[in-house]
Amino acid sequence: MTITSFFRHVFVVFIFLLSLQAAFAQTDTIDQRHQPLNTRLLRPGLRQYLVYYQFPSQPKIMAFSLWTRDISQSRRGGHPVFEIRQTWYSADSNHYRSVYSVNSASDFSPLYHTETTGPKLKAYNWSADGIKGADTVANNTAAGYTLDFNGPNYNWNLDIETFEMLPLAAGKTFAIRFYDAGLEPPAYVNYTVAGSEMLTTLDNKKVDCWKLHTEGTSPRGKYTQTFWISKNGHELLKEEDSFNGMFRYKVKLPGLAPNPKNLEISKF
Repeated sequence: MTITSFFRHVFVVFIFLLSLQAAFAQTDTIDQRHQPLNTRLLRPGLRQYLVYYQFPSQPKIMAFSLWTRDISQSRRGGHPVFEIRQTWYSADSNHYRSVYSVNSASDFSPLYHTETTGPKLKAYNWSADGIKGADTVANNTAAGYTLDFNGPNYNWNLDIETFEMLPLAAGKTFAIRFYDAGLEPPAYVNYTVAGSEMLTTLDNKKVDCWKLHTEGTSPRGKYTQTFWISKNGHELLKEEDSFNGMFRYKVKLPGLAPNPKNLEISKF
């Protein structure tokens, strides 16, 4: 092999490796105009998560709460929709929160969103063009709110459901156009598949999961988040977050966990 042919060969290999790296580091733009979510992967039913917080300055103390997410299917204006009801329970009734969201069953576009924290209720009508406070809802503290959009987006309160509908695969990065109702305008947030890991569940069963990772800056400071999503069932089983020095963990509870809404308090 001559020196010229040798360098030509090296150059070809180099170009091949660059193209391979570019393919492996593929970024998918996830919104209704580019690559939509696969709504067939979203399963109706109740999901419950044990959520606990850890503060490095108080290593002997943890705060706990229980979050439920109940997904059902119905019709709104003659069209099929997902209805998602979230409830957050904790030892402090002031931290109780309930959230109700309606999304199109075809592409998961937000249609309606309401959340109640303490005595305050906020309700919004949501479309691809913008979001407005629902003026027909009594005591709506967001009644006068309005924000125009320059394109459709997804409800950031439903991030778990959104992740379960992604085409997860090794090396992929997803740019998801999220919006948190009543806050900053919609923006793309990058989530990268950072590998996979086997989780041990009940009866020492092993579940192979994708690890989806993101990081950025919020009003609370810098944050990182990692989500474990099962490869076969597309279920979010675990989450680890850090927010400006605080750590938060979510673990999906098994189906045998009782639904708090069905519990009755005995009177003695």
